[in-house]
Amino acid sequence: MYYAHFGLKEPPFKITPNTEVFFTGGNRGAVLDAIVYAILNGEGIVKVVGEVGSGKTMLCRMLQTQLPDRIESIYLANPSVAPEEVLHAIAFELQIKVPKNADRIKVMQMLQDYLLKRHAAGKQVVIFIEEAQGMPLASLEEIRLLSNLETNYDKLLQIVMFGQPELDENLNQVSIRQLRERITHSFHLAPLQMAEIGEYIMFRLRAAGYYGPPLFTNSAIKKLANAAKGLVRRVNILSDKALLAAFADGVYQVTPKHIEAAIADSEFGLEQAKLSRGGNKLWLLVLMLIVGLLIGVLVSYLLQHQRLSAAESVNPPTVDHHQLAADQEQANQNVIVAKVPEELATHQPAELPVNQLAEQPPAAGVTEEGILSQRLKATDGWLSEYPKDTITIQIMGGHESEQLKSDLELLSRKLDMSQLYVYRTQVNARPFLNVLYGSFADKYAAVDAIKGLPSSIRKNQPQLRTIGGVLQETKQLP
Repeated sequence: MYYAHFGLKEPPFKITPNTEVFFTGGNRGAVLDAIVYAILNGEGIVKVVGEVGSGKTMLCRMLQTQLPDRIESIYLANPSVAPEEVLHAIAFELQIKVPKNADRIKVMQMLQDYLLKRHAAGKQVVIFIEEAQGMPLASLEEIRLLSNLETNYDKLLQIVMFGQPELDENLNQVSIRQLRERITHSFHLAPLQMAEIGEYIMFRLRAAGYYGPPLFTNSAIKKLANAAKGLVRRVNILSDKALLAAFADGVYQVTPKHIEAAIADSEFGLEQAKLSRGGNKLWLLVLMLIVGLLIGVLVSYLLQHQRLSAAESVNPPTVDHHQLAADQEQANQNVIVAKVPEELATHQPAELPVNQLAEQPPAAGVTEEGILSQRLKATDGWLSEYPKDTITIQIMGGHESEQLKSDLELLSRKLDMSQLYVYRTQVNARPFLNVLYGSFADKYAAVDAIKGLPSSIRKNQPQLRTIGGVLQETKQLP
């Protein structure tokens, strides 16, 4: 989508492990070389631990490309395999034809015979166990027994376990200490540092065909690094989304605001600090006092808002609500809502029908009290009927349903009410109502429509949404 905009030949930040773009920084290259050395020298069991998204799978795939042809490697990708099925699973991967009713001892004998024949032929067998932290302890014990298969000089089977930090916790169990003692090499994939993240981003961009100056500003890399916590997968996800946001913004460099948009559109988002269960009691007391003060401020605000609403009932309010515009911006946390690209802003708008611009009375039979419920019901059918890539315009929203009823009544005088849609979501853990307008096949048509909206609505800086994004947001309601 944004590749041509930045002069890229292919996607630079795909999360699928691709050995052609293996990053040797962050000690990854050194760990790879050390594991290859351990395997070639028959060093028993090797353990590699790293957080989710740290690059363990990529490292595992790279090993296959680095090992010589005399090394035969297999994967055990199902960590939940039962103890009685471990040997059968390994035999299956080695394409050993085991009788269906063969017991454990028979399978072990067949495995040993196979491995001895491979050893006699100058071959070596290594098994890679992914997600080893999810393997039952009894199954890990079966793995240990396999490590006992050896000649007078060499191990018949090399074992490399890849797992999350929970693997270390499992190996600390007393019942599995014999396996722990047989681990000759342990490696840890540490998170990338900020400087390494900058190098990694440029490395991936260069691999995708980019030859220009740095696309990410230093401040953007810093913000991305803080959110990604040094995890390669998160860096890929945020970098991809940030480039998309910059493309939609019509610019050629990623800045902190594009990183913020990417973070808001990511599942993990910004990680908030959490209180430990055994935290300091004094800190908890301070926190409770702060919460109490915030509640007092909130109550005061609500009372003030109620008084203002009563005063505005004499002179109906316009739809130019600065606070609502701010709330709208917060409500779009699950979708990157990009600004209108510069090339779209110069596109000549199609003329909207007069009845969508002229002041007109409310539709017959619709009262201020019933318009909200009517549009909520109409929106349900609209969301299920139209394709997910349909573009719509978010024009306003608010926490107070009574205020929104008045706003909808005013909007119905200026816009075609059948094109107004309302759905429920949450902002800051409070119920929120979003108002959308129209259904458009593409961004150009939506931009044309924005230019034709009354100025009082355009002041709210309407934003483009997709029905798919709206549906995803509504599914996240508790």
